[in-house]
Amino acid sequence: MNPVGFEPQISSELAAQVARLGLVHEASATVALRRVTELATHTVQGCVGATAVRWSAGRTSEPIDQVGTHPDLAYLSEIQCARRAGPTFEVATDETPVFCADTLAETRWPDYTPLALQRGVRCFADTVHRTGPVIVTLTMYGVSPGALDRRELDVGALLAAQGGAAMSNTRLYEDAHRTATQLRQAVEARSVVDQAKGVLMHAMGCDADTAFNELKRISQTRHVKLTAIAQRIVSGHRAEGLGHR
Repeated sequence: MNPVGFEPQISSELAAQVARLGLVHEASATVALRRVTELATHTVQGCVGATAVRWSAGRTSEPIDQVGTHPDLAYLSEIQCARRAGPTFEVATDETPVFCADTLAETRWPDYTPLALQRGVRCFADTVHRTGPVIVTLTMYGVSPGALDRRELDVGALLAAQGGAAMSNTRLYEDAHRTATQLRQAVEARSVVDQAKGVLMHAMGCDADTAFNELKRISQTRHVKLTAIAQRIVSGHRAEGLGHR
């Protein structure tokens, strides 16, 4: 909860950038994650770098994508995912934010804090947001004790939330696009098979069922997909027709 009279300062420029995160045609999930970390670094006071991870929601959270604004910070994120331990992993699992004002005095993650200190991290904050099946964690880092102000972490939470919405939108868009592609391919396959049946019916003087059974027989004998056989028959018929002109 924010102290009385304090509200996170969100500029019009930041608002515009946050809104852009939700435009699925502008970015992939990974690009949207990277934008979240860049915006956190540029807008959260005391934040010199950030990492973000997209997790699958379930019994156990599994990392899908992760990005960082600096290789050292990306390493800290990756090592936690690999070891399945550390503040970021706990935040993804419990879906509860954590805050560390001074890494040197931190005792909750004895295996992680030495690695963070070696890379100059003296404070950090992890926020998390779930949008449907998508969990996004955002970790912000400071280089001096107390550099990150708890009161400004709502901005980080906002970015994680909008990043999660962008991930979900991207997933829905990709699912819809995949379904549309599959339907189009199915229609195209049905069309070429029907054309091939017509060619065989004319050539063999048979009905549609017999022509289709012949297509299946050739497909099984040659171990070639039925649609590929149909396409060859149709292409060969067209080439023959052109040759007689």
